[in-house]
Amino acid sequence: MPATDSNVLKLAPDAGTPAYRAAPHNIEAEQSLLGAILVNNDAFYRVSDFLEPRHLFEPIHQLIYETVSSLIRAGKVATPVTLKTFVPADTDLGGMTVGQYLARLAAEATTIINAQDYGRTIYELAIRRDLIRIGEDMVNVAYDAPVDFAPRAQIEDAERRLYEIAESGRYDGGFQRFSQALTIAVDMAAAAYNRDGKLSGIATGLRDLDAKMGGLQRSDLVILAGRPGMGKTALATNIAFNIAQAYSYELAPDGTHKTTNGGVVGFFSCEMSAEQLATRIIAERTGIPSSSIRRGGISEADFDKIRDHAIELQSLPFYVDETGGLSIAQLTARARRLKRQKGLDVLVVDYIQLLQGSGKRSDNRVQEVTEITTSLKALAKELNVPIVALSQLSRQVENRDDKRPQLSDLRESGSIEQDADVVMFVYREEYYLQNKEPRPGTPEHEKWQTDMALVHGKAEVIIGKQRHGPTGTVDLHFDANITRFGDLARDNYLPER
Repeated sequence: MPATDSNVLKLAPDAGTPAYRAAPHNIEAEQSLLGAILVNNDAFYRVSDFLEPRHLFEPIHQLIYETVSSLIRAGKVATPVTLKTFVPADTDLGGMTVGQYLARLAAEATTIINAQDYGRTIYELAIRRDLIRIGEDMVNVAYDAPVDFAPRAQIEDAERRLYEIAESGRYDGGFQRFSQALTIAVDMAAAAYNRDGKLSGIATGLRDLDAKMGGLQRSDLVILAGRPGMGKTALATNIAFNIAQAYSYELAPDGTHKTTNGGVVGFFSCEMSAEQLATRIIAERTGIPSSSIRRGGISEADFDKIRDHAIELQSLPFYVDETGGLSIAQLTARARRLKRQKGLDVLVVDYIQLLQGSGKRSDNRVQEVTEITTSLKALAKELNVPIVALSQLSRQVENRDDKRPQLSDLRESGSIEQDADVVMFVYREEYYLQNKEPRPGTPEHEKWQTDMALVHGKAEVIIGKQRHGPTGTVDLHFDANITRFGDLARDNYLPER
């Protein structure tokens, strides 16, 4: 018996063949939204700030929405009549002409009130399709395994694309009542009042520096620069430790941790290993020189002290990445991941000149540093955290009599100076003076000893640029043996003997 047409259409599916799944979409929601806009153009403004033509699934709907957008933004009226001339007449619409389809959209439109809800439904389905696309790309690339595309690079590329979706997947924002902004400002003032030092930013733990800067401000790029041996890494480590040690939080209604004081610190140590960094922090906390810790030249009491402090330090929200030769794209991906998984309040990068640009090694280092600093500033804004980035200074400092650094001393300086919100220099007169010791027993040696006594244990942090505060110099105490910066005792205040 010959098979009928109906039998041919109803072939049993092969058990081994997975059912075909269409990408998530909702044609009815798209039709309802377009119809509402054609009936009342005001509906367009309810979705125009988050919905783009590419978010619609049906190509003809993308074209209609794009044309409607152009007409309305040009101050013209978008109706089935005005729209008809812009849509190709030969478009296949299931047997309907363009005019008939547009008229039907308008006739079956829902109210303008529902336009935003339909817009959000369409938007969320587009996000899902993006997620599916990323997943498919990951699978295909992993199967193909190109020689020049390492798995680590694929992970970072996927993370970047996912983060872009996460950040763009919002339809909040836009105008807000001024009263709402005032409430936020008052809340910020209350948070500052409750925070250590009554600061608007995150306290560095160094009294005079905080007084000058108001703490580290969110979304700021803070450049900390100096010649080798000045103590850049030591100061950055001290600040990072102080912030992590002061960390406290409260539980937000959604179950997340909301920082109330101090913060979670991420530290990219491109120069030193995590073990060296830990040794420095232990030395700073215990007062035992790190050289003694490394040589094992410590007593049993010292070891007990180190052990007790190590136990205390284990619970700190302090995360170190010791990978050398990171590209700025890798650093960005890892910072986003830390923010997502553990939270992040301050990011430290040690140091800019050890990072690479996103492309192949460029002959033009100035261009590469420009890309790095611009990316760091963008990352600070994106994650809404201060980024403290360390930078080397050029050798021209050494050729001057007064070796205090200036903005012009920044290596590949143009972009660093331009992108930074704050530029600080670390300077220690003692470092230069101790290398100029005259022959003992001479008058010059006596004068040198007097000069050394004046600058011993002192460091200057010179604020060369600050967008929302004054420039100037802050004097700090520096203990070279344990690489610790601290506040200088004020002249009018002496501790009790």
